[in-house]
Amino acid sequence: MYKRVDRKRAAARRHLRVRKKVFGTPDRPRLSVYRSLAHIYAQIVDDVSGHTLVAASSLDPEIRQTLGRGSNVEAAKAVGKLVAKRALDKGIQKVAFDRGGYLYHGRVAALADGAREGGLVF
Repeated sequence: MYKRVDRKRAAARRHLRVRKKVFGTPDRPRLSVYRSLAHIYAQIVDDVSGHTLVAASSLDPEIRQTLGRGSNVEAAKAVGKLVAKRALDKGIQKVAFDRGGYLYHGRVAALADGAREGGLVF
């Protein structure tokens, strides 16, 4: 018999598997990635205090002016550079990368590369 796969539940399980190992501290916060069909989001989180320190997405006006779509590799790279710039302005240089249960491929890898080019150290 055909067994239906619940994609949301499977993604949540993958993310929990990653989160067991990746934890953001005040000196090395977590760079979390969320990828939707239309956009990509990144935030730097201190898990000890439970606060978001820096955030950027393909919805930000700085990125939307230069790129039409937020769902491509170029937009992901721009989001990575923007989150790195904002993090460096707040004095954050080292982060732990949380791929959010997504494969390290395509837009997720482009965001990580953009953040590294922007000056963040993983």
